Amino acid sequence: MANYLGEISAFGTVFCWVICSIAFESAGKKIGSMPVNIIRLVMAFIFISIFTLFSRGLFFPVDATPKSWFWLSLSGVVGLFIGDLCLFRAFVLIGSRISLLIYSLAPPISALLGFFMFKETMSIYAIVGMFITIFGIGLVILKKDNKRYKFSHPLEGVLLAIIGAVGQAFGIGLSKLGMALESGGTYDPIASTQIRIISATVCFIILFFITKRWSYVFKSFKDLKAIGDVAIGSFFGPFIGVTLSLVAITYTSMGIASTITSILPVAIIVPHVFIYKTKIFKREVFGAIVAVFGVSLLFI
Repeated sequence: MANYLGEISAFGTVFCWVICSIAFESAGKKIGSMPVNIIRLVMAFIFISIFTLFSRGLFFPVDATPKSWFWLSLSGVVGLFIGDLCLFRAFVLIGSRISLLIYSLAPPISALLGFFMFKETMSIYAIVGMFITIFGIGLVILKKDNKRYKFSHPLEGVLLAIIGAVGQAFGIGLSKLGMALESGGTYDPIASTQIRIISATVCFIILFFITKRWSYVFKSFKDLKAIGDVAIGSFFGPFIGVTLSLVAITYTSMGIASTITSILPVAIIVPHVFIYKTKIFKREVFGAIVAVFGVSLLFI
């Protein structure tokens, strides 16, 4: 089993993200997506900070350089604030299953950003994979009606999920800049996540003051079931899920780890149907499989 620790961790990451996504969708439908966002960031920060206290001897990432703080903070604003603000709203409007399928656009967008920002090469497989991924997503979110194609799900939710994918992709690119040390090497990934969470939390605090929505946050704590869902999502997502993903890329190639974790849009179908009793169409299952296949081609 030790020889496959990376692959096992990658599958564990998928399992964690399935639980996380369903938990956040459930909480968002009870107390709203915005309160869920700020509460889960605070919870995730506590979980990760306790972990880094034992793993690094630091509760707070005071060893990061100003350059790392700048780029990782910007990454948090783009990815965890703007991107997740849109994604979590999409969870409420179109569900986590469809949202995560659209979210699979993030790896192709990241590949394009890597090409333009970091001069990374793109194989013919990656280019073909992008088009296949887009085609698979199109099979799910579009349907033919009277010889015309229209969205099979609320347009607002689809657009928000797309913005979430774009935010995630740009967040990854900015994280790469922030984790690159001047002396060579890479700054600790979990501490990097701490910085991203801090900057996103500050943005949400400012947003709640501007919109005067603090009452919604305080009111949310009256719904213990929703808070429990947020706690579960925060534990399995930003904490355990992120940690397992780091173990995965440490003990196996990034290509293998990324390909395994890309099955998330397919893996979430059965538990989502079981929990929410949603009706699944054959073209949705086929589209999800096609999209996952397209994403896997990116890492050949």
